[in-house]
Amino acid sequence: MSVANVSGALDGTLVLDATASFWASLGTALLADFGAQVVRLEGLAGAPLDAASLTSSAHYELANRNKLSMRVDASRPEGRRILDQLVTRADVFVTDAPHSLIEEQRLDYTTLARLRRDLIYARGSGFGPEGPDRDLPALDELAAARTGMMPVLPQPGQPPVYSAAGQMYSSVMLAFGVMLALWHRDETGEGQEVDASLFAGNMYGASLDIQAFLAMGGDRFLRPVSRLDAGNPMSGTLYPTQDGRWVTLTMPDTDRWWPGLAAITGIDEHDARFDSHEKRCEANRLELIGVLEHAFAQQTAAHWRAALDERQLSADVIEDYAYPANDAQAMRNEFIIEQNGTKTLGFPIFMSETPARLRSAAPSIGQHSAQIMSELLGYSAEDVAQLSNQGIVS
Repeated sequence: MSVANVSGALDGTLVLDATASFWASLGTALLADFGAQVVRLEGLAGAPLDAASLTSSAHYELANRNKLSMRVDASRPEGRRILDQLVTRADVFVTDAPHSLIEEQRLDYTTLARLRRDLIYARGSGFGPEGPDRDLPALDELAAARTGMMPVLPQPGQPPVYSAAGQMYSSVMLAFGVMLALWHRDETGEGQEVDASLFAGNMYGASLDIQAFLAMGGDRFLRPVSRLDAGNPMSGTLYPTQDGRWVTLTMPDTDRWWPGLAAITGIDEHDARFDSHEKRCEANRLELIGVLEHAFAQQTAAHWRAALDERQLSADVIEDYAYPANDAQAMRNEFIIEQNGTKTLGFPIFMSETPARLRSAAPSIGQHSAQIMSELLGYSAEDVAQLSNQGIVS
């Protein structure tokens, strides 16, 4: 499907992006992917001035694609006047700066809402807008450390594991919060303040276990569980293959899947040790785990993928990043996209009428300053040149 002339869901929405971190910048990139005009205000409230500030150029490209870039010195009166003019025209202002810096630069919600009363003001924070820890650094590792998930990820006896996945939940929540606020504004005319935090994002990344712990308590959710202690040898259990890879089984209804699994692993389907769900998951659970572990170790991962696919069993080989990077399914659905011979992450949401699209690569710093001054604020070429010569915009 060609999307050259297809409108985006957020066409006509102007977003001012004063973010510095990868995850918060990725949140505004999601808005840009679906049509919002996102203007990066470089150097404002701690926003990075170069790609290196976002870990690598690859991260910078992903977090800032489809955006415009403008650099304005808001510490000078004329620069502040330009910033204020942009705010009066903007629908959304997004920052991830600390409260102290926001207040020092007069970029807080109360100040900016005086310029546009229905402004959506969104902040990516570390630990939320209230409470004694609201001013702690917005670092994903710190948030993940408090979430409770890190100690349960490894096998017993191994150090806690930092997955870095929680910040991706926070990126989506930041974009989702903006969307909810825009919807509310369309209904009521009211602007509001939005906060999405790394702490909450990491907690929702662990929501299955945290919700279970809140409901039931106990220590079973507080410590790692050995793969050999699985309650069901055929569900959520990992087995090593001959070539050092792993197969994961996802067959909670063992009565349904047992005949097929028994056939490919060389086990007698009617073996008296395993001929009922109760025997497989209770009385002879450990024995079945041992038998399956021995069977899977006799063949390569490729063998097991073919065998599992042939019988359409609910299981798969665990892959590394090379798999999605070259997967036809990922490419077909634009989860991975390619432009000018380079692959990048695509779009996680499908919309039939207003799809996401890659309109432009991440901009260089200040690349669109003159364009923004002219098209959004109505400045003449002469005025832009004079402001540029004075170092107010660049």
